[in-house]
Amino acid sequence: MIEIRKAADRGHARHGWLNSHHTFSFAEYYDQRHMGWSNLRVINDDTVQPGEGFGTHAHRDMEIISYVLEGALEHKDSMGSGSVIRPGDVQVMSAGTGVRHSEFNHSHTEPVHFLQIWITPKFSGIKPNYQEKRYSQEEKRGTLRLVASPDGGDGSLTIAQDAKVYAGLLDGAERIEHAIAVGRHAYLHVARGELTLNGQALTAGDGVKISDETMLTLSDGNKAEVLLFDLV
Repeated sequence: MIEIRKAADRGHARHGWLNSHHTFSFAEYYDQRHMGWSNLRVINDDTVQPGEGFGTHAHRDMEIISYVLEGALEHKDSMGSGSVIRPGDVQVMSAGTGVRHSEFNHSHTEPVHFLQIWITPKFSGIKPNYQEKRYSQEEKRGTLRLVASPDGGDGSLTIAQDAKVYAGLLDGAERIEHAIAVGRHAYLHVARGELTLNGQALTAGDGVKISDETMLTLSDGNKAEVLLFDLV
């Protein structure tokens, strides 16, 4: 099964300083048909205006991944972690027993555009943890680069769930084939650009629920950047 949800069908919230599109139900946007997919609970496509951001707030028992598309995102948390991440950086915060953090646009002149992703953990009450790593364009060009996994394999960041997160760039004649194990689910999010998945056309912001498929073929890319989630 390949079920496409077009970008325009997502939830949308505009708060002046924040323009956010919700792939799944979040905050004031609620749709019982879109509560998540397997252990993938949130994909928020956020654009934050210069100098603005999310003030200090709390999370627990959630794997939170930030993926910057444009600009610079500043993070601070109660674990003492502080960083500014930019395109190519991937950040994982395992909230575990509880953590407080803030996220702000580091720039006072340019917006920051990023994806915030939540994956429900396999275990509750784990010790909070923060990680980040940079993955170059060359590592993602014409392939799916593993950026998060349960065992930290292939230089990926570690998450507390049986899920793998891949990032890829696709353009022109580049073609990617990716096998999905029998019985597992997947979700593809098009962060930007255009491409086809198993012959079906996708554009920026589109998402695809995938089940009962064993091979995915990504092709016909036009400046495409994608995230693929391999899920139970």
